[in-house]
Parts: sequence; structure tokens; C-alpha cells
Amino acid sequence: QVHVVESGGGLVQAGGSLRLSCAASGSIASINVMEWYRQAPGKQRELVAGLTSGGSTNYADSVKGRFTISRTNARNTVYLQMNSLRAEDTAVYYCNAVVLQGLGRKSDYWGRGTQVTVSS
Repeated sequence: QVHVVESGGGLVQAGGSLRLSCAASGSIASINVMEWYRQAPGKQRELVAGLTSGGSTNYADSVKGRFTISRTNARNTVYLQMNSLRAEDTAVYYCNAVVLQGLGRKSDYWGRGTQVTVSS
């Protein structure tokens, strides 16, 4: 079992920065991928950034060059550094820990989310 908790959201002006944190506990060594998603009102949840246990990263086109995903050496905390924020980045941001279980199966462990509001 893995438990994740997000923090760091808040209200920021357009052009500003925020850093979100995702603290993982439990079977941390079993985590294969850590991801940040976001969901704006009336929209579907979308993948923002991902970080594999091997260190590979991927980003949504809308955040490339502005957001950076990283982790601590202990791999128990993942960050999302968000720069040059825009009003359209306003959403609830969720952390997800993915544990691959073989045979095409996986488990997702979601946090409760943290609100990011960007004022224009």
C-alpha cells in the first residue's frame, strides 16, 4: 500500500510561481511512476507531468518549459515546480503513485488534491 499527500497549493498572480509537494509513505520502493494530474472545473482530469523510477520525465505540451517534476534522493517526495503560471493553470492538482504489478495490471494511489488558483 502507498499513501500520498499533496501540499503547496494556493493563490498566485499570473506570471508567478508555486511549488507543489507530494509526500509518499508506505511501500515507497514499489512505486514505478509518480504523476501529477490536474482537473479544472467542468473539465476532465489531465496528466500534467510524470516521473519514472528510472528518472525519465514527461510533460503535457501545455506546461513544457514552465513546469518541472523532480524528487528527493529518498524518493519519498515528488515536487512540481510551476513557473510562469497562467489563469488556465487553475485547477485542483492531484498526485498519483503508480505501482506496476505485472501482466498488464497496475495500482493507482491518489491523493486528495491541492487547489491552485492563478489570478489574471
